[in-house]
Amino acid sequence: MRINIPLSAIAAALIAISASASAQEIGLYAGPLTGSDANTYSWAIDYTEGFGKYFAGSITWLNEGHVPGHHRDGQAAQAWLRLPVANRRVVFALGAGPYRYFDTETAKQGEGYSNTHGWGMLYSARASWYSAHRWTANLQLNRVQVWRGPPTTALLVGIGYQLDGPDEPGPRAFAIPRTHNVTQNEVAVMAGETILNSLQSQTSFAEAIEYRRGLTRFVDATVGYLHEGNGLVARRDGLTAQLWLTRAFLDDKLTIGIGAGAYAAIHHGEDTDRSSGDGILSGLVSVSGSYRFSQHWAARVTWNRVVTRYSRDTDVLLGGLAYRF
Repeated sequence: MRINIPLSAIAAALIAISASASAQEIGLYAGPLTGSDANTYSWAIDYTEGFGKYFAGSITWLNEGHVPGHHRDGQAAQAWLRLPVANRRVVFALGAGPYRYFDTETAKQGEGYSNTHGWGMLYSARASWYSAHRWTANLQLNRVQVWRGPPTTALLVGIGYQLDGPDEPGPRAFAIPRTHNVTQNEVAVMAGETILNSLQSQTSFAEAIEYRRGLTRFVDATVGYLHEGNGLVARRDGLTAQLWLTRAFLDDKLTIGIGAGAYAAIHHGEDTDRSSGDGILSGLVSVSGSYRFSQHWAARVTWNRVVTRYSRDTDVLLGGLAYRF
């Protein structure tokens, strides 16, 4: 089952695209969705960077709600054509790009479920109004087409915030240059909740420890230990390793990033649906945010998606303290 949590709990969300030009904007969206002759909801977290006056790129974590037999969400990367009007206070834009989805499907026979993964396309049209105080109001139409599964259409209303404020209202055309790494060294200790992506969404207490090292101005690497708790079908824990795209804002107090890597999980207990041939390696896709409140100390929040080949996908939501040196 796809995770359903308050948008305020996802402030960790998002993301870095490139080291070059841009208007760095983060947005939260929600609204009605239709698919499979049914009505449900959709929400999204979006990070957008402009590449000049008429072009932009974005990364989005999209949740498509609960259409019959499907609980689908995932990440999309889109390229945008945009047209600013009214002294750049209003921007119309068209976007399209690949969509990597994760779907909890109802089993075709009997009770149960399966976690399926696949690719599709996300097509969007957006209208945005830019205030004089970095805030934006947005109206967006999404159309999702996937290779296996029902298409969906959603109308979303959102609010956004420009992380690097422009000199005047409107989208920023070029990024503020950066001369040093976002991260040097960081050790974080976090705790939170594991949610099994099943039809019942079983939960368990989770904890993790992580070491983060900046490799370049916009790339971090992490290694860590993740314990998913004891309340699931079979307890899992193990080592994680990821590479991250990161950005820093507000005089380097705020950082956001997206990471991908591997999770070498040890299984404890019986799980009759899991084949021994699946091995111990799973995928790990994450979004994370931190806020520095002193020279060495920061708060960090991370949302991990564990991607398995045996229908034991989980969402692991973590928060805690980080020490930087």
